[in-house]
Amino acid sequence: MNGMIRRYSDSERINHWIVAILFILSGLSGLALFHPATSWLTGLFGGGPWTRVLHPFFGVFTFLAFIAIALRFWHHNTINQNDRKWLTMMGDVIANRDADYPEVGKYNAAQKLLFWTLVTCMILLFVTGFLFWRPWFAQYFPIGVVRLGALVHSLVATVAIIAVIVHIYAAIWVKGAIGGMTTGWVSAKWARVHHPGWYREVTRR
Repeated sequence: MNGMIRRYSDSERINHWIVAILFILSGLSGLALFHPATSWLTGLFGGGPWTRVLHPFFGVFTFLAFIAIALRFWHHNTINQNDRKWLTMMGDVIANRDADYPEVGKYNAAQKLLFWTLVTCMILLFVTGFLFWRPWFAQYFPIGVVRLGALVHSLVATVAIIAVIVHIYAAIWVKGAIGGMTTGWVSAKWARVHHPGWYREVTRR
């Protein structure tokens, strides 16, 4: 494609959108069970009993789909010296000021931190979810562990939802980013401006 660069393959984009859909289903069903004020969301899943049945399965499939995409992208998300310097210049980045930024690869430091935040959240949600999954697993743990698991699960889910909202906001804020995940392609100019290290890497192949 003339003037365009392939950023994501078809399978990577399909994997991403499967994670996105499953995360929304997990989040909505989890919120439905979280507080009486949000219990009306159970109507989306056929009522309270069905929401309690479906939520753990949504969570497990979200975790598996997320791990699949994390294994694809982890090597692009290792923190390096440029990332540490980039983070010290976050004020300039947010204010959109011209500055001598260190070279950014396929992902910038903020995207990498978001990636590892979500990896940590997904592992914790997966593990703690089993601690109070009734009627299959909860009976194997002391009540104190079950309650602690439910508390940690709720707190981590809140962090994960905030992280995903930040992810969506950043994708909208950086014009052209969403197109990379919907079509798989970005313009060469976009790549050169936002991810010069990655642009240099893919254009010299």
